[in-house]
Amino acid sequence: MLSMGNSYAGQLKTTRFEEVLHNSIEASLRSNNLVPRPIFSQLYLEAEQQLSSLEAGNRADNEEEEEEEEEEEGSESSSPPVSYQVKPPPEGCCTTDGFCQAGKDLRLVSISNEHIEVPSGFLLVGAKSPNLPDHLLVCAVDKRFLPDDNGRNALLGFSGNCVGCGKKGFCYFTEFSNHINLKLTTQPKKQKHLKYYLVRNAQGALTKGSVICWKGAEFRGRQSSTSTCSSTLFQLPESSGLSGSTSSEPLPPANPSAPAGTQQTAAAVDHIPSTAAFSSAVYNGKESPKQQLMKNNLSALTRPSVLGTLTNSGPPKKRHKGWSPESPSSTETWNLQLNPQASNRIKNDGGSLSSLPHSALVGPASSPMVGSGEPVSVPDNLLKICKAKPVIFKGHGNFPYLCGNINDVIVSPLLYTCYRNSQSLSRAYEQYGASTIQPISEEMQLLLTVYYLVQLAADQVPLIEDLEQIFMRSWRESHLSEIRQYQQAVPQAFPQLPSPITPVTSAQLPWLAGLAASSCNDSVHIIECSYSLAEGLSEMFKLLIEGKLIKTNYVVIICASRNRAIDSCIVITGKYQARVLSESMLSPSDYQKEVNYQLVTGKVETLGSFFSTLCPEGDIDLLLEKFYQENQGHISSSLSASVNKPTAVNGAGTAVCTSYEIERHQIRPFQLAVAQKLLSHICSIADSSTQNLDLGSFEKIDFLICVPPSEVTYQQTLFHLWHSGILLELGLEKEHLTKQRVEQYVMKLDAEAQIKFKIFLQNSMQNPHTLFVLIHDHAHWDLMSAMHSLYPQTELSSGLVDRLLNCREVKEAPNIVTLHVTSFPYALQTQHTHISPYNEIHWPSSYSNGVDLYHENKKYFGLSEFIESTLSGHSIPLLRYDSSFEAMVMALGKRFPRLHSAVIRTFVLIQHYSAAMMAVCGLSQMKNYTSVETLEITQNLINSSRQCPSGHGLMVVLRIPCIPLAAVAYERLYNVRERLALEDNFEIILGNPNSGITIGKHFVEQLKIWQKIEDVDWRPQTYLELEGLPCILIFSGMDPQGESLPRSLRYCDLRLINSSSLVRTSLEQELGLAAYFVSSELHTEKAVVNDVLESDPEKLSSTDNEDEEIVTEGSTSEKRSPMKRERSRSHDSASSSLSSKASTFCTESSPPQVLSNSTEETTNNYERQKQKVDKGAQTTVSKHLPPVTEQLDMKQNIKSTQVSITSSSSPPFSSSSSSSAPAHNSFILQTSQCSMTKASKQPPIVFLPKLVYDIITSTDSSGLPKSSSLLPYHSVMWASSFRPLMSKMMTCTEQSLYYRQWTVPKPIHMDYNNRSEGRMDTFHPRRLLLSGPPQVCKKNKIGKTGAYLQFLSILSRMLIRLTEVDVYDEEEININIKEEESDQYYHQPGDMWPDLESFKKMPFDYTIHDPKYEDASLICSKLQTTNSEDKSKSRRQEDMYTCRQTTRMRLSKYAAYNTYHHCEQCHQYMGFNPRYQIYESTLHAFAFSYSMLGEEIQLHFIIPKSKEHHFVFSQPGRQLESMRLPLVTDKSEDYIKSPTFTPTTGRHEHGLFNLYHAMDGASHLHVLVVKEYEMAIYKKYWPNHIMLVLPSIFNSAGVGAAHFLIKELSYHNLELERNRQEELGIKPQDIWPFIVISDDSCVMWNAVEVDCSGDRKSDYTWTERNVSLKQILQHIEATPNVTHYALIGMRKWSSKTNSAEIKEPFSCCHVHDFIMLNVDLTQNVQYNQNRFTCDDVDFNLRVHSAGLLICRFNHFNVMKKQIAVGGQRSFHIKSKVSDTPVSISPAQYICAPDSKHTFLAAPAQLLLEKYLQYHSHRFFPLSLKNYSHPVLSVDCYLNLGPQIAVCYVSSRPHSLNISSSGLTFSGLLLYLCDSFVVASFLKKFHFLKGATLCVICQDRNSLRQTVVRLELEDEWQFRLRDEFQTANAKEDRPLFFLTGRHI
Repeated sequence: MLSMGNSYAGQLKTTRFEEVLHNSIEASLRSNNLVPRPIFSQLYLEAEQQLSSLEAGNRADNEEEEEEEEEEEGSESSSPPVSYQVKPPPEGCCTTDGFCQAGKDLRLVSISNEHIEVPSGFLLVGAKSPNLPDHLLVCAVDKRFLPDDNGRNALLGFSGNCVGCGKKGFCYFTEFSNHINLKLTTQPKKQKHLKYYLVRNAQGALTKGSVICWKGAEFRGRQSSTSTCSSTLFQLPESSGLSGSTSSEPLPPANPSAPAGTQQTAAAVDHIPSTAAFSSAVYNGKESPKQQLMKNNLSALTRPSVLGTLTNSGPPKKRHKGWSPESPSSTETWNLQLNPQASNRIKNDGGSLSSLPHSALVGPASSPMVGSGEPVSVPDNLLKICKAKPVIFKGHGNFPYLCGNINDVIVSPLLYTCYRNSQSLSRAYEQYGASTIQPISEEMQLLLTVYYLVQLAADQVPLIEDLEQIFMRSWRESHLSEIRQYQQAVPQAFPQLPSPITPVTSAQLPWLAGLAASSCNDSVHIIECSYSLAEGLSEMFKLLIEGKLIKTNYVVIICASRNRAIDSCIVITGKYQARVLSESMLSPSDYQKEVNYQLVTGKVETLGSFFSTLCPEGDIDLLLEKFYQENQGHISSSLSASVNKPTAVNGAGTAVCTSYEIERHQIRPFQLAVAQKLLSHICSIADSSTQNLDLGSFEKIDFLICVPPSEVTYQQTLFHLWHSGILLELGLEKEHLTKQRVEQYVMKLDAEAQIKFKIFLQNSMQNPHTLFVLIHDHAHWDLMSAMHSLYPQTELSSGLVDRLLNCREVKEAPNIVTLHVTSFPYALQTQHTHISPYNEIHWPSSYSNGVDLYHENKKYFGLSEFIESTLSGHSIPLLRYDSSFEAMVMALGKRFPRLHSAVIRTFVLIQHYSAAMMAVCGLSQMKNYTSVETLEITQNLINSSRQCPSGHGLMVVLRIPCIPLAAVAYERLYNVRERLALEDNFEIILGNPNSGITIGKHFVEQLKIWQKIEDVDWRPQTYLELEGLPCILIFSGMDPQGESLPRSLRYCDLRLINSSSLVRTSLEQELGLAAYFVSSELHTEKAVVNDVLESDPEKLSSTDNEDEEIVTEGSTSEKRSPMKRERSRSHDSASSSLSSKASTFCTESSPPQVLSNSTEETTNNYERQKQKVDKGAQTTVSKHLPPVTEQLDMKQNIKSTQVSITSSSSPPFSSSSSSSAPAHNSFILQTSQCSMTKASKQPPIVFLPKLVYDIITSTDSSGLPKSSSLLPYHSVMWASSFRPLMSKMMTCTEQSLYYRQWTVPKPIHMDYNNRSEGRMDTFHPRRLLLSGPPQVCKKNKIGKTGAYLQFLSILSRMLIRLTEVDVYDEEEININIKEEESDQYYHQPGDMWPDLESFKKMPFDYTIHDPKYEDASLICSKLQTTNSEDKSKSRRQEDMYTCRQTTRMRLSKYAAYNTYHHCEQCHQYMGFNPRYQIYESTLHAFAFSYSMLGEEIQLHFIIPKSKEHHFVFSQPGRQLESMRLPLVTDKSEDYIKSPTFTPTTGRHEHGLFNLYHAMDGASHLHVLVVKEYEMAIYKKYWPNHIMLVLPSIFNSAGVGAAHFLIKELSYHNLELERNRQEELGIKPQDIWPFIVISDDSCVMWNAVEVDCSGDRKSDYTWTERNVSLKQILQHIEATPNVTHYALIGMRKWSSKTNSAEIKEPFSCCHVHDFIMLNVDLTQNVQYNQNRFTCDDVDFNLRVHSAGLLICRFNHFNVMKKQIAVGGQRSFHIKSKVSDTPVSISPAQYICAPDSKHTFLAAPAQLLLEKYLQYHSHRFFPLSLKNYSHPVLSVDCYLNLGPQIAVCYVSSRPHSLNISSSGLTFSGLLLYLCDSFVVASFLKKFHFLKGATLCVICQDRNSLRQTVVRLELEDEWQFRLRDEFQTANAKEDRPLFFLTGRHI
């Protein structure tokens, strides 16, 4: 790094006075100004020089360089730093880092909440210690010694106090740094170590504020305003003329940007927002956002990059440093935002210099690298001579001082920054070890720059982005072998550039550059200098003054010598390019202020007077007045005739335009798809393990929609909300909705927003069970950081989004979801975004692989379709530019160099519109003062309403971003319209974002008639309501704010959009105004093509493409499309010839007539006139057009009609104007003639500035429009210039990922600080982003608003659905099979409990009534045989296998829940509450012996610590002894006595094990019974539940095994408890013997309440209500004599329950699903541990046959939830041999013994049960549908299928069996017979002849033994082939069975 070159290097000045005196003398010698500033005002008021761009750039690169530079520039010596010897501290003092020498803590983190006394005039600042990089030390410093926000006005020296020990009066920073223990190795400097202002936040804590802006270096942190927003940040008060001298007090330090500390890698941060480029092209002189971006941006984060004007001609402040133009040179222009108004005046109006104190204009700028040559003097009157301010881009090496008239030049560091960035390797390459690859050399960079400039056209402006990509490509190509494997090839986006193999030397460089420039006709001029750039600059200025660079746009100055690096700079001398570049530096607010200043001060009057001299007949106003006076009476009468014509026709009922249709609100397929995607993302958030969104806890939806502060957008959103019906659907409002109520749900982001938002937050806190959706519509608007917007001068609304939507309450509220909705999401897709890429939803594509996905009858025309229309082969181009307009603007720009081009463009366009209106009204001489394009727009507008019987017309949008200019345009056009008496023909509307719509009463009445509105006070409030109104809408405001435009929009005139549109968002936002949905069915209409003269070069040479025209103008204008297309693709204009042709027909008509009633384009008339002359009027309309003409192409009919009308000699305004076309003809043609109809069926035509047009229509080799590769947004910047190119093939998701990788927010962006939280994942979990195409809502409502409203609707429905479950809703089966005594009732309907004695008399109902057993075998008793045949008839085979019926039920507060339910009440119960530690569990073994299994059973309990009180443990060893049981006599309201066991498999997530609410909070013991292999997963999901783990041998067992072990364990535990409590004196029979066995799908319980208060005893009414399980269990437990019942159950719920079913409150029948089991009474009755199905039926039969009581409470019922996973579904039968899933039919489940049948991997018992269920008729053929002769089943119930009945008998002695006398059985089933089955028992039963027998045993040996023991061969015949086995391998222990026939 070179030191500053000046003659005073190394000397130290002792006083500031001497310093200033010296500088003043030096400045007076150098300056051209008359009087140097007084020394004392210089001392106290002079603006301190700024840091050069180079220095700022280096600072951004790394901290060390920054320190060096600051040392060089800010210290008393500019020599290289020397090591600094720290004075040893006094003995005994504290030397700890972070503490002062008195031992007091100074660290910000330690004392941020302490009260600190700050003397008046002092500020608290944060100092950085090199030893504590992560801490700030708090100091109090006199603010006079600190710089203001401009980086100036700091007094030299220091004055500070120690806030720790309170010591005051430190006058030297060296002394102070020793006191606070900075321990520096270099000389202490306040600039280097005092880094941040400290401020108190809302909580009163001291926090880091904005960066202290020493000498402008930190402007990159503060410069925000220029970069993005319309507001200006950090401005000094505008009332003062002084830019820097108004105050020496720093602004409130709220700026969050950290200048030097926040940089990332050099490559990542230094890089300039590339768009802002070389000129990022301020197109057409308007400010490019990019540039601005750049400019600020650069400055803001990396290095001063502003293309500032060098206006400081004042003396340098410190020593001889001169004022280098590098830093944008001037106080004002360096950072335009400092005092934009003043600086703008300086830049654009030399005459305004006198109005400002000289000090405001001058301010030295210094550079750390300057040449040693003489300073370069800028010539006087440079701007006057050259008509433009040259823009100097500093390149490589040293740059000389500039002095003299430096107001007339602009110096920018952008190119330097670009060079620097391109020499730093990308991180992407470094990670591959590519650091050995050399960067592109400086010589090569400069040579490539020359190549680039040479190939630019005369009307093109260089773009930094292009240059960066050229450097990137060149570097990659030169190192291809090293990097080929690391990254894919970049598309060839730029012209082929030479990439020499051998490096270019500095000696070759000038020669090669000159060679390259030799072919460009002097567009690029090379100046080679031998000593320093000063020579070249001086020569360049000389050539400029002499006029020798008139043809030159770029001057490249090179100073190359062999012994040192090259110096270079590039000067933009082209008037057009220089203007574009200079204007590109204004921020939107500065741009408006500059324009306003020129308007207010009358600078534009010269332009007006110039226009008046153009017209040969005098001033236009005089012509207008003369026209008005001459034609006043005539026009008013003719006008009334033509305008009122629609009313007359309508009144007669003959012709009414039917095209004005109000589309009803309907959901489009696109919207539904987007809403469902949004819902899917919400569900994904809820399903994630992070538990950031608990959807199950919400009962309803509420929402707030935030919109920009545009009144039209606000009203438009209210309109959509009102008509969507969403408020009623969500239940937020009642039927009678008022507008005031709707307004509560939409918030305009203006000054009043905070009140409404506070209410929203309060509601969200007060309603934790409501999910609030915060919808941020038009989300790319105002992304400014709230910290920046706290400064004065900023707009009230700026930063509101950050303040409100990013506030802590929103971020932390668990019930607020934020949805950002935008068409331009790029600014929300940076490296620091809050939105996860997984939470982005993109608008779906309508086509995929050629398939129409959504069957949408509308085709969207967006940016790509507009661009496509400009390509050859398409019909009329939708994008155009106006060559004659651009030419006039360029000419005037040279004539008036001091006027902003926005002013010039606006005045030219107003002139064009005025002249066009006059020409259309008959002042034909005015045709020469407008352009063909403007004439076309105006003519079609004026004539549009006359083509429709109802007066519908076209809308023309005239976009004028600058509000003052829009007001001027409105006033002028309004005046011209009045003078031409067109006030009733079309309206002119000034669209201001801050106000509503104002239109004339006449047009309001028209709209009310069209829209059938009867409200007297109605006024249109949205642009959508202007549909059909002929009007010019002057659309103002720097950015559109979401306003939708109606379908009648025909022309979108964007010729005045400001150059800030060169940021992708701004550009696409402007073009989005014209985006449109058109009917995709249009192309079905065939066009009828007229004869076209081959000799006419302006007509279509071929009309083959007419059939594919979707965009049709409806007149012959389309026929001109190839010519239009060619013109719009070339740089030449066809306007001259067209204008002359326009004159032909203008002069033919006598004034005052409107050019042909129906003409749509001026040239069309000419074509028709010429055609008529040439062809003898062959195209006149026939008198009677046949009806078929309605189907003809509209162009044909209109054209004919128009020609006929044109030929009429009567003035078109007269009442006879339609005489040549009969009235009924016009009626026939009306659908074709209505301009609005045609406009609504085709996209608008868009007129663009030429520069923007070129950017939009140019594409790279992949077809990607250049606009897509621009910087995406003002307040972001590229992370690196080493980024890959975007590709046309990128999807929205890929684009998002691209921006997330390659863009970073600037400090002014609200996401800037999102990285500083220290977390890797900075995404907010409840934030989503919806992006969709712009302007899609229109009247068709196919847009984002409809989509997110639909999302709210389906989200609400889903929340309701989450509170609902599908429960089985089936009628009981077999209810027609009743016992004979069924009409006898044993209890009264209102009895609460069964009477034991009465109950014992009740017969047992063998029949199964549970609908889940509809396909099970009927159980017959003798009593049922008589009518059992009816059953077979009533049961249809197809019904048995259909899906079971369910009903959706709302969950009550007493429901059981699965693992997805989380609420505050049951968090502790579930064990998930983070406030509680993870529940620890202990594993306990519990063993007991069971003789039937022949071995000891070892079970394991997993017992959470919180549940150990339910168990008894041995004291010494903590061994589990038993589970505590209560006493029968215990009574407690909050306690359930019966332990609940729930066997479960495969349902760890979905099983309903959360009984907290079901038990109503009562204490209960709940045990989950799980298989061993599922233990871990169940424990994970249910950490606070007790688990009973079955032995591993039961891993493949069915539910029977679980029931068996539950029962046996419970009995064993009962015995243990009896023994334990007997020692305590309690009788064994007093121990509670019941347990509850519940299915894992029981969700809710109901109780029937019976009212028997009727007159008769038999009368009763009943109601059913949901009750808690606690209430039911406590009721059953309180049953009198409850211990006498063995099984107690309840009904299964059904909506079809009738009174008869509950008339008897208790039944003795089968119980299922939820039972209370008396383990004491059932000690000798076991579940069959082998069973998979029907084990409860089997057990019920065993219990009944043992003489025990089974009671079902009919007044209680249980609802069972349909769960699609787990349970029996978890058993899959598959082949044991092959892993490939093959469907295996039940017939294959058995095979012959010893066969080669494929073995199956399934338990033998399961195969047996499934086989018998489906194929038992093979064993029992006689039993099929033979219900009178059932199969006798001994000691077991097996399901033989629904077509076979069984009769159950028990072989146990004393068992209860049905009387079998008189019954003849068709079969006998013996299943695993035990010793109780003997031969004599079987011989009691009678069988049919041919009846079949099936004996099932564990092995073949047992089979034979059983046959012998039971003497079966006496009555049954067996054959060898009748032996079978289940299809199991031997190791799986198959079951064997033998069949035989009864003899």
